[in-house]
Amino acid sequence: MHIDYYASLNSPWTHLGAARIEALAKKYHATLRIFPVDFGTIFAGSGGLPLPRRSPQRQAYRMMELRRWRAALDIPIHPEPKFFPVREALSAQCAIAARETVGDAAAVTLAHRVLKALWEEEQDTGDPECLARLITEVGLDAEALLAAAPAYADRRLADTSDALARGVFGAPSYVIGHEIFWGQDRLEFVERRLAQG
Repeated sequence: MHIDYYASLNSPWTHLGAARIEALAKKYHATLRIFPVDFGTIFAGSGGLPLPRRSPQRQAYRMMELRRWRAALDIPIHPEPKFFPVREALSAQCAIAARETVGDAAAVTLAHRVLKALWEEEQDTGDPECLARLITEVGLDAEALLAAAPAYADRRLADTSDALARGVFGAPSYVIGHEIFWGQDRLEFVERRLAQG
């Protein structure tokens, strides 16, 4: 079994599902490959709206849901973290560099560390010095990944185009075969699919 995992490193929903998608992949012996794509481009190509352009009602409901899920999952996120939204291109390109040079597991670990830093610790994950610390914390070579990151800008663009072509429109999205599961609240259905083998 294999899961393609389309993530935004600015998304609280991606963070809320992070530990569970890793656990499901391990439980069902599935490979997990992360694609930290550009959801600004995906929204533009799929009819979605970035958060600041959504209606006040939708923005208010998002805050209610974040608080509900924070309590339900006991994950201590800040619904309005100090540095949100961050510039995520550099962290995304570092995760892609890790994926392509070290492996899928390292890339997932780094992406999830970045999300935790933003949503639980209120760190500025768009800052290169902060990002270097996070990369080092997960046991990767910060100097090498940061130096390699710009070369993966085109890879991120290509991954984003591929995501749109596959029908991905929101974060996180988990794709198994031809089936898309959008949102951390669909992980129950991801597990059902994985259980089918």
